[in-house]
Amino acid sequence: MPVRNVNGIRIEIEDAGPRQAPVVLLVRGLASQLIHWPDALIQILLESGFRVVRFDNRDAGLSQKLEGVPDLADVATGRRAPPYTLAEMALDTVGVLGVLGIDRAHVAGISLGGMVAQHVAFSHPDRCLSVASIMSTSGAPGLPPATPEAMDALTSQPADPTDRECVILHNMRTQQVIESPAYPPSQEELRHYFERGYDRCYCPEGSLRQMAAAIADGSRAERLAEVRVPMLVLHGAADPLIHPACGEDTARRVPGAKLEIVVGMGHDVTTANAPIVARHLIQHARSAA
Repeated sequence: MPVRNVNGIRIEIEDAGPRQAPVVLLVRGLASQLIHWPDALIQILLESGFRVVRFDNRDAGLSQKLEGVPDLADVATGRRAPPYTLAEMALDTVGVLGVLGIDRAHVAGISLGGMVAQHVAFSHPDRCLSVASIMSTSGAPGLPPATPEAMDALTSQPADPTDRECVILHNMRTQQVIESPAYPPSQEELRHYFERGYDRCYCPEGSLRQMAAAIADGSRAERLAEVRVPMLVLHGAADPLIHPACGEDTARRVPGAKLEIVVGMGHDVTTANAPIVARHLIQHARSAA
């Protein structure tokens, strides 16, 4: 599907499945693209009778890139505003539904995308059949941080950011720090993941702008208490980047939320654990219906 104009931003969208089927709208996380949802996950959802809509967030993939390189320290202290907010990314998300003529969907977001999905849940409940917050957080103060190893991996930079192979190997090493110990991707899958992503779009400045939006958003704890749409919180017990306590906190703050902690899952969705993630999404969507 060609890029569509969504709230004044050019957004790349992929739409598959029967037009009349219930819609699952998938929201990716920091620096990742719609192609990074495993084919296995998409196929299971389609075979289970859902229409699956994916899109590239602003500043990622084939969607529009904005301008400016934010100083994350200034954003964290409030000295500077981020280039945009998670609330605006949530508007993009419901805008995707709008341009496709879809009234309501099962909205599922991963990591930063989970934060965006939370915004959709409390700011645009009329567009949600249900919401799933996957390996994400409420942002409430006092929650456990990432492990030192995961934080080092997340904030490290490739030795030569202009060299394709150097960037791909760096990203592979970073991902291996946060991957699921019980469901690790093969080296071939991991390399393909990052080669394909690099060749489709490599935009580290866009990742910084997305990160600034997440940092500036702070705590969503109070607003999560307003959520009245069916909410699933899905988290890996072995997630070193966003501690499982963060998922537990999110579920605790949403009235009636369902919490699922997956043993052996870290901070990724791969071919190996896609059936588990799909099963929980399908069960949640059907129970919400």
